[in-house]
Amino acid sequence: MRILFMGTPPFAVASLRALWEAGHEMVGAFSQPDRPVGRHHDQLRPTPVKAYAQSRGIPVYQPEKLRDGTALAQIRALSPDLIVVAAYGRILPDDILALPPMGCINVHASLLPKYRGAAPINWAILNGEAETGITIMHMAHDLDAGDIILQRATPIGPDETAAALYDRLALLGGALAVEAVDLLVRGSARRVPQDPAGATLAPMLSKELSPMDFARPAQALHDQVRGLLPWPCAVAVLDGTRCKVLKAALTGERTQKAPGAVVQADKRGLKLACGDGTVLELLELQPDGKKPMAAAAFLQGHPMGV
Repeated sequence: MRILFMGTPPFAVASLRALWEAGHEMVGAFSQPDRPVGRHHDQLRPTPVKAYAQSRGIPVYQPEKLRDGTALAQIRALSPDLIVVAAYGRILPDDILALPPMGCINVHASLLPKYRGAAPINWAILNGEAETGITIMHMAHDLDAGDIILQRATPIGPDETAAALYDRLALLGGALAVEAVDLLVRGSARRVPQDPAGATLAPMLSKELSPMDFARPAQALHDQVRGLLPWPCAVAVLDGTRCKVLKAALTGERTQKAPGAVVQADKRGLKLACGDGTVLELLELQPDGKKPMAAAAFLQGHPMGV
């Protein structure tokens, strides 16, 4: 099986590695162009997929565009039987989708049709889902709307962050990618159409999601903290200081204090009232311009009265 892989971030590396270690012929890896890094943006950092592919001698291609004919010509020259896509970050045009004899499949980090789009892992946590998973699907013209080959669910831990879930789903995605390719080779891969009535979207994240509104329930704020790690992070203003909230916990306590009021602020912890009478404890903070610190350390320089 001649496979062309398309992906960019660490999530995609897990699928590329799994396919490589399964012994498939990887004819090339497409990844987004390297981006400038460093204080003066004078250095180029290879994408994680590029770095892994080069370490295995897999040819790497990084076209700026997919619709000018250059990428199509490169793919035609590689003559893949199948294209496997995982978090590439670009929409494949129809002429590329139609090129491989066995089509194109995608490794998507949700239980489709829920959470189509760029940030399915984050939105599953932000919305308080108890489970998510990986879907391997045949790619189609519409975004994440193709027929399903395989799905595998996994529970979301009550304190699991998007960063931790990302790592778990990456490994699961790699395992399912190999399984799906094996099914295609045997000619037994199924095609289960998605129900468009159940479709939800998972758009790109932005800093507009960061401000914490303590009129919301503690559970929703806890999900916000977990779901926005490592970027853009939930943000609260404490004692006039803007802080990223890196870790929080549900206390199970009840209070009659107004939302946002301090319930406890001492060496034992920092707890705030929420809109439904519940209490959220803030465990780790990062004030603007400072390093991450425990809430108790923050309180030493910002005493907050109860």
